[in-house]
Amino acid sequence: QVQLVESGGGLVQAGGSLRLSCASSMTIYSFSAMGWYRQAPGKQRELVAQVTSVGSTNYADSVKGRFTISRDSAKNTVYLQMNSLKPEDTAVYYCNVRRIAINYWGQGTQVTVSS
Repeated sequence: QVQLVESGGGLVQAGGSLRLSCASSMTIYSFSAMGWYRQAPGKQRELVAQVTSVGSTNYADSVKGRFTISRDSAKNTVYLQMNSLKPEDTAVYYCNVRRIAINYWGQGTQVTVSS
């Protein structure tokens, strides 16, 4: 069983930055992919950014150029650096990892961007 602990959410003004962290109880080399999803009120959960085991990255069009996903194998942690935040980025952000075709989720962390 994989446990994921997220941190770094909060309230920030538009144009500001936040960095989300997701620490895994298992080595990140166990995962075929690691990523971040978000869900705003009344909307479906959507992929924000993902990094695969070979280092390929994928971003939602709405965050390209503003968000960066990275990982630290020594800390078994994946990060999401969010710059130039907009009010429409407000959502609960969830860490996700995939291992042997099974998805695991963190508990979610709230990000609120004020205008």
